[in-house]
Amino acid sequence: MCWSKYVRGPQSAVHRLKPGKRQKPMRLEKIEHIGIAVKDLGEVSGFYKDVFGCSISKQIDVPDMRLKIALTDVSGVKLEFLMPTDSQSTIAKFIDKRGEGVHHICFEVHDVDQAVEELQEKGLELVDKPRMGSEGKKIVFLSPKSTHGVLIELKER
Repeated sequence: MCWSKYVRGPQSAVHRLKPGKRQKPMRLEKIEHIGIAVKDLGEVSGFYKDVFGCSISKQIDVPDMRLKIALTDVSGVKLEFLMPTDSQSTIAKFIDKRGEGVHHICFEVHDVDQAVEELQEKGLELVDKPRMGSEGKKIVFLSPKSTHGVLIELKER
């Protein structure tokens, strides 16, 4: 049986998953990173270094998404700090609406395309189509409408 009999639908109503072929369920390999929306990378970097002893290992500029990313590792799980570079970016709008904080959780999977096919057969909605992420790996985001309010990113191993 599937991991869950129910997912949230487009109008937040709960409905049964679409029946499909019985197949080995997609496996989440590990938590790859947790995306955290922030206003100032310098301030957050200093806080995590001073309070938790975490140093930023990598910074990435992503102009097409209008954001800068800073990464730090905590016991094999990355914290991905997302700072908007434009007031109209998705992250800026998220911060305006909800404030700084957890934006998404990313799970590593073996094959993003296979995962997408399986999840769509089960009735889950995607935010966008699979694409290359900031670290050169294929990614896709699942709609929070289908995942009990959590924005989930899948990243290919």
